[in-house]
Amino acid sequence: MKIVHIADTHLGLSAFNRVDPETGMNLREQLIYENFLAAVDRIVAMRPDALVHAGDLFHQVKPKTRAYTTALDALSRLQDAGIPVLAVAGNHSMAKTRYTASPFEVLERGGYRATDFYVAHHNRYRRVELGDAVFHLIPNMLEAEGYRRAFNGIEFSCGTNVLVTHGLASTLKDRRLHTVAEHELDATILSDRFDYIALGHFHGQTQVADNAWYSGSLEHCNYGEIAETKGGLAVDLASGEVGHIDLPRTPMISLGRINCDGLSAREVVDEVLAAADGAGQKTARAICQVTLDGIRRETLRALDQKALTEVRSRMLDLKLQVLAADDPSRIFYEDSLVGLDYVAEFERFVEKEHLAPGDEEYVKRTGMEVLRSVIAHHKEGENAAE
Repeated sequence: MKIVHIADTHLGLSAFNRVDPETGMNLREQLIYENFLAAVDRIVAMRPDALVHAGDLFHQVKPKTRAYTTALDALSRLQDAGIPVLAVAGNHSMAKTRYTASPFEVLERGGYRATDFYVAHHNRYRRVELGDAVFHLIPNMLEAEGYRRAFNGIEFSCGTNVLVTHGLASTLKDRRLHTVAEHELDATILSDRFDYIALGHFHGQTQVADNAWYSGSLEHCNYGEIAETKGGLAVDLASGEVGHIDLPRTPMISLGRINCDGLSAREVVDEVLAAADGAGQKTARAICQVTLDGIRRETLRALDQKALTEVRSRMLDLKLQVLAADDPSRIFYEDSLVGLDYVAEFERFVEKEHLAPGDEEYVKRTGMEVLRSVIAHHKEGENAAE
């Protein structure tokens, strides 16, 4: 049996405050939908025996309407091609309480034959026999102990056994994403009794055991992922061969590092413009980053942002990563406390977590008080320095 393994598609993710003028939709969000459907078409052309999705199909537990319709469109294309889908809920799209409906309930009622779509959610293990293989589906659990309970209940087949789950392998514990319900998968769960283990959650495509792989996310979800391999995996369960699949995505490009020692603000901007022009058409609708090495903070504050408007308009985003001469720690210029409304961002973040009404109010109130205090302290320090 030959399968395709993908994960962490995060349908509904939006960013960068760019809007498509024709649809009025956040451009980043729209491109993710378009790329996902293009990726599905490429997978259909490969004609695998099954598609495995190892969690975080959606970015939120209560997906946007367009996220739902995109997922339904993808499932319809796969059904028409006769390719069954096996999926688990990830920590982003799992129901956090027993009172919250799973988004997968909507997909399960979408008119698909039971032999076309198999999904494990709501903290329940599911065993699926497909062809000559048995797939053991363990969704993201509310508690770490849930993985152990599910694993202990597994009845292994004498044939091919495949584990599909979502979590952080213990070998990667120093690379935590620090997201809600992020649980560590210990080595005994990632057992060599499985012929293949399809993992989701970690966004870089990487092998963590002889039989265990993260396919990685399809898209770069933040700038920390700029060096990671994205795409899917083609897996031959009979031979054990695993190969990378390049799938459509919005490119994330490094425009290099600029030595800012001794440069004026005007000269730094000219270097940024030259780096962008040197990359040519590769920057069109791309997510781009340039590193300003050794820049002084007064020079940073003096940068003429209007001069960068034209190159930014060609890109999806341009991030200035700063290695300040008077501060060796990395900061992002556009993420400074002056340039970003952290209070509003925090409030939006809390709302996306869908906490109980009383808990949401408490977290918002307490968190915003702390943020305002930190921002005020930061501004006092900047004013004193000036």
